[in-house]
Amino acid sequence: MTIHDLIFGTASFLHNLFTAIWMGGLLVTAISFLPAVKEALGPGPQVKNVMTTFQKRQSVWVYISMAGLVLTGLMMSKHSAEFNALFSFGNPYSIMLSIKHILVIAMIGITLYRVLILGRNPSTPAREKLNKQLLFINVALAVSVLLTSGFVAALASPFSNG
Repeated sequence: MTIHDLIFGTASFLHNLFTAIWMGGLLVTAISFLPAVKEALGPGPQVKNVMTTFQKRQSVWVYISMAGLVLTGLMMSKHSAEFNALFSFGNPYSIMLSIKHILVIAMIGITLYRVLILGRNPSTPAREKLNKQLLFINVALAVSVLLTSGFVAALASPFSNG
């Protein structure tokens, strides 16, 4: 095993960990946690209080994961001989990687809007509805990112070590 293999393996591990924290957290929140809290507590302000507390705690991990994904993604992108440049559409690998990056940028924008704009202004029913809609849009985007990641991995042609 070379130092290059160790660096790439570590970057891949961290990239997967950050993905699990952010995107896995979104999926679990939408399909399990939020429905369970609503079922256990019923309608009322308790659900909002739990979700606000959860979101504050989770947002720290999400910010760390966003930064970590950018850094490890940059390290990993040059691992394939198919990589041309960021947002290149010159070959199937670059196309899928660019689509993935566009989806992640959209997710970052939605996340920052939910936390920094919707989360800091007085809550209204319309804002709460928009916040929930954006959560589910981000869940759909997260699933799309995971799908494109699978295709990126399938299309990657690693450099030979020989």
